Amino acid sequence: MPTDSDTNYDPTLGNKFIFVTGGVMSGLGKGITAASTGRLLKNAGFDVTAVKIDPYLNVDAGTMNPYQHGEVYVLKDGGEVDLDLGNYERFLDIDMTFDHNITTGKTYQHVIEKERAGDYLGKTVQIIPHITNDIKRRIREAAEGSDVCLVEVGGTVGDIEGMPYLEALRQFSHEEDDEDILFAHVTLVPYSKNGEQKTKPTQHSVKEVRSIGLQPDVIVGRCDDKLDPETKEKIALFCDIPTEAVFSNPDVEDVYHVPLVVEEEGLDDFVLERFDLEDEALPSSERTKEWREVVTTEKSGEVDIALVGKYDLEDAYMSIHESLKHAGFELGVDVNVHWVAADEMAEDHDGQLEGVDGIIVPGGFGMRGTEGKINAVEYARTNDVPFLGLCLGFQMAVVEYARNVLGLEGAHSAEMDEETPHPVIDILPEQYEVEDMGGTMRLGSHETQIEPDTLAEAIYGDTSCTERHRHRYEVNPEYFENFADEPFSFSGTAGNRMEILELEDHPYFLGTQFHPEYSSRPGETSPPFLGLVESILAESEAGADDTDTQSGQEVTF
Repeated sequence: MPTDSDTNYDPTLGNKFIFVTGGVMSGLGKGITAASTGRLLKNAGFDVTAVKIDPYLNVDAGTMNPYQHGEVYVLKDGGEVDLDLGNYERFLDIDMTFDHNITTGKTYQHVIEKERAGDYLGKTVQIIPHITNDIKRRIREAAEGSDVCLVEVGGTVGDIEGMPYLEALRQFSHEEDDEDILFAHVTLVPYSKNGEQKTKPTQHSVKEVRSIGLQPDVIVGRCDDKLDPETKEKIALFCDIPTEAVFSNPDVEDVYHVPLVVEEEGLDDFVLERFDLEDEALPSSERTKEWREVVTTEKSGEVDIALVGKYDLEDAYMSIHESLKHAGFELGVDVNVHWVAADEMAEDHDGQLEGVDGIIVPGGFGMRGTEGKINAVEYARTNDVPFLGLCLGFQMAVVEYARNVLGLEGAHSAEMDEETPHPVIDILPEQYEVEDMGGTMRLGSHETQIEPDTLAEAIYGDTSCTERHRHRYEVNPEYFENFADEPFSFSGTAGNRMEILELEDHPYFLGTQFHPEYSSRPGETSPPFLGLVESILAESEAGADDTDTQSGQEVTF
């Protein structure tokens, strides 16, 4: 492999690389396909990591509207990234870093800074080789220490902003041995009106890929159902690959079932053979079955939880949905999430929340919907409905109690109301001089000390926890005394910062300044979410017990 004087990358970094591109349309599930492949390789005993390439000019996803790209996922080192990295962490059960997300903004910023510093010694700085070299460097460095690195190229082949990345991958393939590189292309296989699976979109997409100089080794067809044998043969014929290199990725009930589907298709065996890793892999009988056992847990019963937010989009709260799903796996119940529009809550919050088993108020920014969130907190507090407040939800719980119990009229967050007479939530001291919006909040993993004999200690099973943060405001220290000796208490702190709140004599009332949803995994449910669903089930059992006792029946649980 050649050494590049501009990038100084170590040619020994990384090992096997799987590059995943997409065609026909975006949002096909490239990330889930890649993550599922990685899950199977991990089951086979390999260390697997991933890189997500986002061709947008933003340096990171931190300033993006959730309606455009879904939730902003926060990594342990504080990187604000695309939600696909959340899927990689959950599927691969790894903690990634900001280096595992490559954006055009980040790449161009670095190259321009080097040019300004004179590092290129008078050369004309161009997309080729300087941008493409930086892309290759980033991929290799992110792959360090892993056996296999999955690299997902966001967007669709043919998008102008993605061209430098595809060129970088073309060069990459010439710099590595053939058995160390695999190109997988994910395409849409739609149905015609007469029910025929149509391959023409796939053919055109592969033609576009090949015109760039890339030849897919694997084609994965996204379709409502599995690809017919005739469809696979047609794709193989016109896309110049073996029929056994064409795989189905049909719609499934749950994304966590995708690894099971692609395993049945034999995608993992094909990859291992292509990489000449069959002898290195664990025998099938010795591969862990934990994933299958967790995601296929038999369910009995269901719970209904209201998510009171301002974005009518599941992707905007992806990690919350997944954390509740993980709790359902662990407790053997279906968790139904009902979105409730926070900005409509002020008029009829009782009607919208009546009948739900639990309430979550998630994080967010801006004034819209905050009064509705405060009403939702009040409803949960006064009606003994299990409640979990996350980041802004934690802050609105403080505001609600200050207004309605402590009598601090007009209490609010200074973020929402600069003129509030009682800013019980105020900006972090270190934020006073901050002007830039991107990457300047309190971000990433921070440790919280937990008070003994509290709900927080019970759910975490420890007197400390380390969770990821993303906030610019906090509980105002000037109002700590107002909450002293109240049943509403702060049971988790980080120095002078309030991190966890809870309420005595309530089935479950917990708020966290941090975002526990980012660290939840199938089989390792985030404690606050597990505690929420457990409390709901306990309430249900207690209610059934009371009913049976009143009827004179003896029931054993």
